[in-house]
Amino acid sequence: MSTETVGYMDAIAHLPAGATLRLPCVSWEEYEELLSQLSDHPGTRVSYDARKVEIMSPLPEHEEYKDFILRLAQVISDESGITLETRGSATYRQKRLAKGAEPDTSFYVQNAARIIGQRTIDLEVDPPPDVVVEIDTTNESLSKFNIYAALGVPEIWRYDGEQAHIYQLTDQAYDEVS
Repeated sequence: MSTETVGYMDAIAHLPAGATLRLPCVSWEEYEELLSQLSDHPGTRVSYDARKVEIMSPLPEHEEYKDFILRLAQVISDESGITLETRGSATYRQKRLAKGAEPDTSFYVQNAARIIGQRTIDLEVDPPPDVVVEIDTTNESLSKFNIYAALGVPEIWRYDGEQAHIYQLTDQAYDEVS
């Protein structure tokens, strides 16, 4: 583990729930090393955008909202007969774009059959999720929208603690549709 990553891990260990840690000038290799080290720390969300890293530690209520939205999507899927493949807060990243993000949850609809049974997703060959879900009760996820747009995620569902917002990708930017 590099010296930089050791320092990052110490800061993350002291990150209170609901807080965000921003790290400038992080190389792609350090980002990947950080993700590897954080695999033992479920619950943190990490995003990477052109050498900038954001690490968020969600509150318990954040997880409750996420679980509710996921259950709602599953009910809609069951009732409509549409296959839904859930990927939770998987890490979606592309080195050539220098971008990566971990949504609160995500799922595949149109490409579900293609993804079912895969242990990992490689966006160099696999499609991005059809929907990512972001819960914004303590932190704004709007800064991650350009990451999702670059990765080609067609839709974002965002809950701000009071209202649900749905955004669709058009011309490398998201338009709010509800």
